[in-house]
Amino acid sequence: MTELTSGIFNASKKIYYTNKGSILRTIVYTIGHFVIAITVLMLVADVSFYIALTDAIVEPLANSVWYFLLDKFWASRVISKRKL
Repeated sequence: MTELTSGIFNASKKIYYTNKGSILRTIVYTIGHFVIAITVLMLVADVSFYIALTDAIVEPLANSVWYFLLDKFWASRVISKRKL
């Protein structure tokens, strides 16, 4: 492994371990959001599964970034209050 890929891998591993809880909650939220968005588009807009699948990607991904940021903020507040 080159120094660059080794550094990227180690940095990614550090980011994962310091944010493990938030990342896992965000993944579960995102998967659920995809399912809900696809289902709603199929039922309300009466579109096919494949159309709903392509249309229901961008908005859940944007919401997932927002959810991750809120979760990190919330978790940092809860942890800092427990230490007091």
